[in-house]
Amino acid sequence: MRALGAVLPIALLSVSLASAQDKPRAGDAAAVDACIKSKTGHNWNWENCLGVVSEPCAKDETQMPPSEVVACYDRERAVWDAVLNDSYRRLRAHLDDGQQAKLRDMQRAWIASRDRACEFLYDYFQGTMANPMIAACLARETGRRALYLLGFANDSEGK
Repeated sequence: MRALGAVLPIALLSVSLASAQDKPRAGDAAAVDACIKSKTGHNWNWENCLGVVSEPCAKDETQMPPSEVVACYDRERAVWDAVLNDSYRRLRAHLDDGQQAKLRDMQRAWIASRDRACEFLYDYFQGTMANPMIAACLARETGRRALYLLGFANDSEGK
């Protein structure tokens, strides 16, 4: 029974991390990667890279069906999800067992917090307009977390 208790949270984490999309489009990933690489030096601000994919895609958001707007934000989230997962793996490789457990717990708590915060938009606004707002929230928050972990991953590798 104890082994099942240890496996279940790991299974839930992998389901949550895979829920964005399977793989980002190559052009979308390249655009985000180029933006991140251009933000170097003392005054870099990686957060300016949030929206690199979704903003051009949803530039006429008011004229688009909500499903198309959601698809734009899902494309963005897929890129950030890949950055997040890569950064997590890179960072984890440089941590001891205790730090790895804390990293895992921190990520689980973040996933739950992100999901609750973004889902609240539906509770507050309701209706079809909430769906693009939720998708935008998930993309933005996943991007922020990806950048957070990217900083640690780069630091752990001396970059």
